[in-house]
Amino acid sequence: MSNFSARFISKGDIKSGKAWFPQAAPVLDFAWYPAATPNDPASYCFVTSVRECPVKLLDASDGRLRASYRIVDHRERHIAPHALSFNPLANRLYCGFEDAIEVFDLHAPGEGTRLHTTPTKKSKDGLKGIISTLAFSSDLSSGLFAAGSLNPSPPTSSNIALFTESAGETPVMFVGDQQEDRFGIRSSCTQVIFNPFRPYLLYASFRRHDIIYCWDLRGDVSTAVQTFDRNTRARRPDITETNQKIRFDIDLGGRYLAVGDQCGDISMFNLTSTGDDTVLPYRPEGTKPLLQYHAHDDTVGSVAFHPSRALLLSVSGSRHFDTPRMSDSDSDDGVTEDEAHIGVKRWTLEGKPGTRDNSLKLWDFERKGEFLPPTESNAS
Repeated sequence: MSNFSARFISKGDIKSGKAWFPQAAPVLDFAWYPAATPNDPASYCFVTSVRECPVKLLDASDGRLRASYRIVDHRERHIAPHALSFNPLANRLYCGFEDAIEVFDLHAPGEGTRLHTTPTKKSKDGLKGIISTLAFSSDLSSGLFAAGSLNPSPPTSSNIALFTESAGETPVMFVGDQQEDRFGIRSSCTQVIFNPFRPYLLYASFRRHDIIYCWDLRGDVSTAVQTFDRNTRARRPDITETNQKIRFDIDLGGRYLAVGDQCGDISMFNLTSTGDDTVLPYRPEGTKPLLQYHAHDDTVGSVAFHPSRALLLSVSGSRHFDTPRMSDSDSDDGVTEDEAHIGVKRWTLEGKPGTRDNSLKLWDFERKGEFLPPTESNAS
């Protein structure tokens, strides 16, 4: 990821400000303080995870460091979490890393409390691997949060688990996609989100996977009740799959889901057609996009809805290397004697990686009406 933290403000119909906060190393994740607004300077801040550094709480107005939270391993080295999330009451910060979640009390200085998601390194129980995503339910009474791991699901378990703040490191349940020969989805989980308006619905996306899954936590969580297919492979069979995280978002009313893809397209899905207060029925056929349009000339890595207006912010960019060249092994350094004898040929990459389109764009749905091609307002 980039070595910068960025702030973008939208007032009226145009962008009013942009600030860049250089960091010492790549940024792994960030999270805004709940209800952060420039009108309340105390809440206008965010946390960021920078490789080999403590977690930083930065003032969003000027990048000033307000506080730092240290996570260290047994060798006293700093651990940079891959997932950050505030709880709904904004009194605790949750940080996910390998086989554990560190919890910091924001109202009391000192070290955090470590929740081990698996009993031991060798144990097959619990949630194993790097905790790559965390999300809290908007239902304050439940204290429920979901965690996803980069480890692909084993045949008998899942890489998405549900916890409660009161139960700590003991999982309440695992959610998966039950098939004949497996329970979980055999891919790294990159993001989980609860529906803001219907907190019993959980959505998840996976690496190198076109489908976003939805579970109804009031029913059987061994099978996703609904899937949302971007259908990237069918539209562009020539596009190479990416290991890049592609973040999706759900608007505050829980009505629409937006997600980008490696083709530079943005897909919008309608979530309001899926029942009311009854447990959602299983729909194996999947849901198709309500709207799909070309937004960027590179991978759309993330999208975000405005909390109160019909605006969508998208960001693009991906590493691209020059065309690889074939080289003979006998002219390369570091080859073995056997490889040199048989004349092994290797592919090597020349030059530094670059991007085709690294930009921010603000999409205005208010001018065109609901789900017509939006008006673009470049933010970079």
